[in-house]
Amino acid sequence: MIAEVTEAVTAATAVVATKSSVKQKAPHEVGRLLDEPEAYAIGWQPFLGLKIYLDSRPLIPRPETEWWIEKLLSERTEEKSVVRLGLAARSATDFSSARERHLKFLDLCAGSGAIGCAALARLPNAQVYFGEIDPAHEATILKNIRENNLDESRADIRIGDLFEPFGNMKFNVIAVNPPYIPAGRELPVSVANYEPAIALRSGADGLDLVGRIAVELPRYLERDGVAWIECDSPAAAAAAGLFTAQGFTAEIRTDQYDKQRIIVVSYSNA
Repeated sequence: MIAEVTEAVTAATAVVATKSSVKQKAPHEVGRLLDEPEAYAIGWQPFLGLKIYLDSRPLIPRPETEWWIEKLLSERTEEKSVVRLGLAARSATDFSSARERHLKFLDLCAGSGAIGCAALARLPNAQVYFGEIDPAHEATILKNIRENNLDESRADIRIGDLFEPFGNMKFNVIAVNPPYIPAGRELPVSVANYEPAIALRSGADGLDLVGRIAVELPRYLERDGVAWIECDSPAAAAAAGLFTAQGFTAEIRTDQYDKQRIIVVSYSNA
């Protein structure tokens, strides 16, 4: 983790020096280059100790997302430890059988694949699926798996609209950072002019895609499964309501800045 951060700082310093030099260029070129996000200029972003490349210009992974994914993966690791303690009292055959049952983890709206790559790195028993609508990002996801020396045999990348590429599959864990910004909200130039609108905006209230996920989720989440969905802080209660309307329990959690940021969804009677 420290090595990745140090490398990112070094690269960012080089970008700052480059931006200083472009002030000598024509005004329209200066504005364009100075507004470009540093992660795009560098070409990658640190994420939970991984180096996430951004070749196809997907949404840049945010610190808020990194924070809650760390929480999600830590909870899964703790659950595995409890299961192992329970299995210790059983026969070796039972233990072997349980160990062979792979967790199915879905990174939906995957973009760069940062979330799924973190799951591959932290959950050695997980089969990790990546769902992404933009085919341009498939090569980027694959690059991030390979460049971080992750287990490609446990990865499955599928291109399509939300759950459509996954047929009748069900997942134990679904993690989603969907577009959730209302159409009329003003964004910084470095975001609005560079990052993909399809990964940012989702209708007048920002809830179009979250609403679709809520409706489709019962078909794809295992009865004992859990889904973590990032949301717009001002719309957290409304987003949670979309899931409770489908019969789920929806817990609103805050991020590291104490803003309502994540909806943790599970079946009410699980």
